Amino acid sequence: MSDQNVQGTGETGLFIYGIVPSDVEPTPDAQGVGDPPGDVDVVRHGELAALVSEVALEEPVGRPADLTAYEALLDGTAAVAPVLPVRFGTVVTGPDAVQDLLEAHHDRFAAALDEFENRVQYTVHGRFDEQEVLSEILAADRRAADLAEQVRGRPEAETREQRIRFGEMISQAVELRREAANSELVEALTPYAVLNAPRAPSHEMDAVNVAFLVEADGEEDFVRELEDFAEQRRDLIRMRILGPLAPYDFVSAHQLVE
Repeated sequence: MSDQNVQGTGETGLFIYGIVPSDVEPTPDAQGVGDPPGDVDVVRHGELAALVSEVALEEPVGRPADLTAYEALLDGTAAVAPVLPVRFGTVVTGPDAVQDLLEAHHDRFAAALDEFENRVQYTVHGRFDEQEVLSEILAADRRAADLAEQVRGRPEAETREQRIRFGEMISQAVELRREAANSELVEALTPYAVLNAPRAPSHEMDAVNVAFLVEADGEEDFVRELEDFAEQRRDLIRMRILGPLAPYDFVSAHQLVE
C-alpha cells in the first residue's frame, strides 16, 4: 500500500489508520490527524473495516501531532480489538477506494487479523550509561586505556590520529556489548512472547531495541520478567518499555499491500 497521497479531483481524501474487524466502532471522542483533528469513521466491506478520517489533500499530513494522533488511535484500538496498522501517511480519494482495497485483499487481511487476535506489541528500548560503559571498556581493554591516557589533556590537533583510533575502538566495543545485550534480552523474554523483532539502534549508545508480540493474558508475566532483567542491569543500562501497542513491527509486507 503506498504511503503517498493520492491526488484526486476533490479537495479532500481519506486518511487510513488501520484495518480492523467489521464490528469495531471508534469511540465518540476518537480524534484523527489534521488541524483541527478529523472525526474518525469506518468504511466496511465484508468481515473487514478500515479506520479513516477526512483530510484536506492540499495540506500535507506529517506534523508530530499527526503521528501522535495516528499512534494513539491504533494503540487504543489494539487494547480492545486486533488491528493492522497501515503505513503512516496513507491517503486515498474516498470510500470507494477503501472498499476496493478491502475487497481486493479481504482474505489476506482477515487471516492477519486472526493472527493478532488478543496479541499486542511491547517495544523495549535501553541506552547505555555512557560513563559506566566507557569505564567498563577501558577496564577490559588495555589498548583503549593506553590511548585514553595518550589523548588526555593534550590538544586535539596533536592527538588527532590517536583520538580517531580511540573512537573506533570504543564504537566497536559498544557494538559488541549491544549485540550481547540484545541477545540476552531476547533469550530472557522469548518464553513470554510469541515473536520478537530486533530494531535498528537509534543512538550510538543504544543498548537494546527489540519489539515483542505478546499474548494479552501473558502481559503481566512478560512485564515482570522484563523488570527483573532491567533491575539486574540498572547501573549500566537505562531501560524503558513502551506498550501495549498496535503490532507495528509485525505487520509484514505479505500481509499489507505495499
